[in-house]
Amino acid sequence: MEAAGGPPPDLRNVLHGLSRLWWLWLVFGVAWTIVAVVILQFDDASVTTVGIIIGLMFFATGLQQLAIAVLVDRGGWLFGIFGFLFIVCGVIAFISPENTFAAIADILGFLFLIVGIFWVIQAFGEKDESELWWLGLVGGILMLILAFWTGGQLLIEKQYMLLVFAGIWALMQGVLDIARAFMIRSLRNV
Repeated sequence: MEAAGGPPPDLRNVLHGLSRLWWLWLVFGVAWTIVAVVILQFDDASVTTVGIIIGLMFFATGLQQLAIAVLVDRGGWLFGIFGFLFIVCGVIAFISPENTFAAIADILGFLFLIVGIFWVIQAFGEKDESELWWLGLVGGILMLILAFWTGGQLLIEKQYMLLVFAGIWALMQGVLDIARAFMIRSLRNV
């Protein structure tokens, strides 16, 4: 027998199973926050180090999106596509970290545009399941604003801004993941 207004028993079992993995999002969120702090600490970091950190960010984001693609019931293909693209970017960054820094600085606006679009799509995809969907939407809109703002900067300014915005990106991803962790944890009571 089903509780009045509650989810069906099969869905309840899936939600309860997912709630046991809430700590994954917490780990991702803390890791992203640490990456943000590390990136924002660099003053005169070597170009190679920055390229490798950017590669790690892409690779970690890709793995995270692929993990989510496996766990969700609908829209997993979208997470899978973005996960694959992020991993490809990470591998390219590892192959040539020096060129990664210059290239990322040059296409910084486009990068933030892609991330912003993904976050907005993800937010609307979570609208029915999460009370915190608007947090992803706000993050996506901020990334879109950063995309258009950085698109008009000169290359030299972009290289300096790259560290700051990569740190902001990592920090926003960390905050979103930590919020999702506790939202997923709350599914235990469903």
